[in-house]
Amino acid sequence: MIQVDAPGACYSLTRVSDERNVADRPWRASVGGMWDTIGRLQFDFLVSQGLRPDHRLLDVGCGCLRGGVHFIAYLADGHYYGMDCNQALLDAGRNHELPAAGLADRRVTLICRGDFAFGTFGTLFDVALAQSVFTHLPWNSILRCLVEMQAVLEPGGRFFATWFEDADGSHKTTSMTHDPGCVTTHPDRDPYHYQFSVFEDLARRAGLTVENLGSWNHPRAQRLMVFRHMDRPS
Repeated sequence: MIQVDAPGACYSLTRVSDERNVADRPWRASVGGMWDTIGRLQFDFLVSQGLRPDHRLLDVGCGCLRGGVHFIAYLADGHYYGMDCNQALLDAGRNHELPAAGLADRRVTLICRGDFAFGTFGTLFDVALAQSVFTHLPWNSILRCLVEMQAVLEPGGRFFATWFEDADGSHKTTSMTHDPGCVTTHPDRDPYHYQFSVFEDLARRAGLTVENLGSWNHPRAQRLMVFRHMDRPS
C-alpha cells in the first residue's frame, strides 16, 4: 500500500553517486551510491541489535528502499513502514527495486511527506531507523522528528539515527572533513555536523534518552546513536 500526503521540507539524501552501472537506475545515484554497501550495513546492524521478523520497523527517509529491500525480505509481511518526502524515490523502490528483489507481492506501507507525522501510519513501532537524515537537518527539524517519534515508539522501542560528529566541539563555526569518506560538513548548512551534546538536549526536550554508539563502520564516517523513552531506557 502506498499513501501520499502533501510533502513538507525535503530530507532525502541527494548526492552524486560513486557507484558504477547505475545508468539504468538513476534513483540509486540520487541517494549517493554505495547502494549495496550501505543497504546491507543497515540490515546487518539492526539484526545484530535484536531486530526480529515480528517487529514493526519504521524506516525514516527510506528513499528508494536501499535498506528496505533487505528489511522487507526479513520482516513479517506488512511489518515494514517507510516515510520519505520524495515520491519519485518511493515509486522507484516500489515499482522497480522490490520486483527486482523478488518482493513485488510483499505488503509494505510507504508514505510521502516531509513533516515527520509518523502518527499517520496508525501503529506503534518496535524499531525505527533514520540513516542519513539528521545529516541534512537543522536542529529544530531534528527536534520535530524526535517529538513525533516519541509518540509512536513502543514502550521498549528504539530509534537509531546517524549523524556527522564534531567530537570535541572544535568545529562549532567552521567546516570539517570526515575520514573515511572525505565528506565535508558544516555547522550551519547541509550537510551538518553536530556535537553529541546537541542530541542529548534535543532528546530531553522530546521526552527521550539518547546513547552515543559511535562508529558502526559506515563508509562515510557517519556515527550512530539510539533514542529510547525517557521513562523506559532499556
